[in-house]
Amino acid sequence: MDKQTEFVLRSIEERDIRFIRLWFTDVLGTLKSVAIAPAELEGAFEEGLGFDGSAIQGFARVHEADMLAMPDPSTFQVLPWRGDVNAVARIFCDIHMPDGSPSFADPRYVLKRALSKAADMGFTFYTHPEIEFFLFKDLPEPGQSPVPIDSVGYFDHSPHGIGHDFRRSAITMLEAMGISVEFSHHEGAPGQQEIDLRYADALTTADNIMTFRTVIKEVALEHGVYASFMPKPFTQYPGSGMHTHMSLFEGDKNAFHEPGAPYQLSKVGRSFVAGLLTHAPEITAVLNQWVNSYKRLAGGGEAPAHICWGHNNRSALIRIPMYKPGKGQSTRIEIRSLDSATNPYLAFAVLLNAGLRGIEQGYELPPGAEDDVWSLTDSERAALGLKQLPTSLDQAIAIMEKSELVAETLGEHVFDFFLRNKRAEWDEYRKQVTPYELSKHLPIL
Repeated sequence: MDKQTEFVLRSIEERDIRFIRLWFTDVLGTLKSVAIAPAELEGAFEEGLGFDGSAIQGFARVHEADMLAMPDPSTFQVLPWRGDVNAVARIFCDIHMPDGSPSFADPRYVLKRALSKAADMGFTFYTHPEIEFFLFKDLPEPGQSPVPIDSVGYFDHSPHGIGHDFRRSAITMLEAMGISVEFSHHEGAPGQQEIDLRYADALTTADNIMTFRTVIKEVALEHGVYASFMPKPFTQYPGSGMHTHMSLFEGDKNAFHEPGAPYQLSKVGRSFVAGLLTHAPEITAVLNQWVNSYKRLAGGGEAPAHICWGHNNRSALIRIPMYKPGKGQSTRIEIRSLDSATNPYLAFAVLLNAGLRGIEQGYELPPGAEDDVWSLTDSERAALGLKQLPTSLDQAIAIMEKSELVAETLGEHVFDFFLRNKRAEWDEYRKQVTPYELSKHLPIL
């Protein structure tokens, strides 16, 4: 038994923890949970906990249903919202097949494969997400519009605002679980919040994002409100993104930093960005996986719709933040298309492999965009050679379907299931008669 496992078992006994929740994520990014008693945990560490994989989205067909959830002791944390009496802890799991091999359906394993490839090239991948979401007074009935908890905007300070107390409670709870927070503030739309997590390696960050979503929902319920990560709940207001800062390190050295280079960005960094730009259309279905995601990308409001990069340009798909003298270790890039409803394991995997492809094949970085891309006309964008991101889930999955990079990154099983599931979502969506059509067409046709 390794030291981490021993520490977890000892902590459970010393802290009188009565339930351990084993967490894992399905292919769509939905958190799954099963509770076991402390007496069962040592056996679960050794042999895993068996479950029916055919009942989980994208995991297995009925005739190959048996799977094992293998707890990762390094992810042990007590759930602070459950209190100190009959305390509850959580542990993330890796999913294995009955013979002990990793399951190709496990999103965590998809990311681990990409990270292993980066490690073989000498790199560690770090990410830092800025997570936006909405707080509503309650979950509306079907057909009704959600009501935001306030009517204030970006960075506004509203006396006695629910948002202040909510963010304080959420951050306290996140930090009690070992998740460090860098910023929090009110975002641009009524009821919209942003909380930014500190840099961590990509696997830890993906685990943290899954925990973050759960914490936010729990704290919202405690405050009598409802939290949603839906990308675009309102036509007239900006949607919720997850702008993500990324960097590669070689040991303790930031591989993106090169003193004296343009923007202090190294050849490795420039090729990584070029890889993201080249493969942006084919990875969009993973970064923006819901039909509603494309309403956000179409609506401006800090959501990029065109494939370009820019130095400190927030209208670009990829932003190179301004370099601060003496801060070479913080040299990074920021991708701005992700929304906060993505599956973080799959998203980080395709982003990493797109960037690594650029490094491997020596992609050249095209000229950056200096203009406000949103304010340009279509003909001006065409003259600058700016191509558009997919404008619908249908378009995105049609491009992804032809992508060797995404197929290789996700693996055959996840790739096929993801495409099938998203085609079904699009088919269901395109048959809907919307309030827009009724209000626009019914009076005149």
